Amino acid sequence: MLESALLESVPDSLFIAGDWVAAESGRTLEVFDPATGDVLKSIADAGPTDGIRALDAAVAAALEWAATAPRVRGELLRGAFDLLQQRKDEVALLMTLEMGKPLAESAGEVAYGGEFLRWFSEEAVRISGRYGRNPEGTGHMLVSQRPVGPAFLITPWNFPLAMATRKIAPALAAGCTVVIKPAELTPLTTLYLARIFSEVGLPAGVLNVITTSSSAEVSAPIIADSRLRKLSFTGSTGVGRVLMKQASDNVLRTSMELGGNAPFLVFEDADLDKSVDGALAAKFRNTGQACTAANRFLVHRSVADEFVRRVAERVTEFRLGRGTEPGVTVGPLINACAVDKADTLVQDAVARGAAVVVGGRRPARTGSFYEPTVVTGVQPGSDILREEIFGPVLAIVVFDDEDEAVSLANDTEYGLVSYVFTESLDRGQRMIDRLDTGMMGLNVGVISNAAAPFGGVKQSGLGREGGAEGIHEYLSPKYTLIPS
Repeated sequence: MLESALLESVPDSLFIAGDWVAAESGRTLEVFDPATGDVLKSIADAGPTDGIRALDAAVAAALEWAATAPRVRGELLRGAFDLLQQRKDEVALLMTLEMGKPLAESAGEVAYGGEFLRWFSEEAVRISGRYGRNPEGTGHMLVSQRPVGPAFLITPWNFPLAMATRKIAPALAAGCTVVIKPAELTPLTTLYLARIFSEVGLPAGVLNVITTSSSAEVSAPIIADSRLRKLSFTGSTGVGRVLMKQASDNVLRTSMELGGNAPFLVFEDADLDKSVDGALAAKFRNTGQACTAANRFLVHRSVADEFVRRVAERVTEFRLGRGTEPGVTVGPLINACAVDKADTLVQDAVARGAAVVVGGRRPARTGSFYEPTVVTGVQPGSDILREEIFGPVLAIVVFDDEDEAVSLANDTEYGLVSYVFTESLDRGQRMIDRLDTGMMGLNVGVISNAAAPFGGVKQSGLGREGGAEGIHEYLSPKYTLIPS
């Protein structure tokens, strides 16, 4: 009964110019529970004209919102944070229903995602410039910050709240208006978040939400419109490349948080208790469906057997099931395609000589589930070492020395995050310098924090989200010379 009442409270329309409106086509899309395959809710399915309507609203509200006092912008974000905390149980349940993660993890996402609202409510009043005499002594230089302008935000399905707040909050704090398009698979949380913003009094047109099953068709005309000034995308590298090409026509400011292939290095001097705890957190959080999930576990030969034994022992204790069930620690994958991918990668690794220690099967139950899996002895050339797994599969490779570990870790086109476990401070510092990633966890398996800059290098993306750096993605510096 609680689930049905919650789903009833989620808007089923597009949010444009402060109103809940139907798609002009009259189309709807269905949102499914990945644990059961049941339809959760039917909602509006936007077409290209709806996307332009949303951009129209953002453009119409842009000047007034940019001129709104930073304190007012900050207080509205803080109000949304406070209301989110009041409704944290409802939002956590909603995420579990549409995405599948266990309730405890959804509660953690509410806390994490909410922090972006609180952090950027505080950053809104700290936007600063500089003033000083020029070197020639002929005048004074004034550097101020202006909002970039209307922004189009495209979010993925795996963290329905945090990916929305991580983009919306800095944009609004900077004075930009927004059109956000959540993923087709998990749009309900973003609709509920828009309702929260509406209830705290966010002016009409500042935030607009379009849900659609035709992402490319709806996004292309928005990106092609010269009134849009900013594009932020989180998703696959392949789609990111396409969007960057489209954005180049109007020279849009872009932020791209793309794919990952995170190495997890366990050196011979590592604390194995810490390493195992970190490995389980870095791999199995969100059922492995995170761009920050550890993808390749590189373990020194001298500790590999013991590491495998301890990890396998812990993984056998996991409980697979629907995220709303008590005691469940691993939920479903998002859909059948994700299950197929995980299984294909495991079978390829086994065919090349790897051994499955735990799991490696599709359980005989309804829903898109895959058993938590540990694979050891993974051989060079295996697809599982090159592709982002996005599932509950822990793949282990053995190394013999530090140089080999670094070479293996950097042998990828991606560079989002790395994890290093060592008790040597000198080695830890060397890894900070030598690993080609935008982020690193040293003796820790979860690193994301609203106060820290999130982002990668190489084909893992451009720009940063979160931290003091995050708001600058939505600001443009303006230099003025004032003669003496």
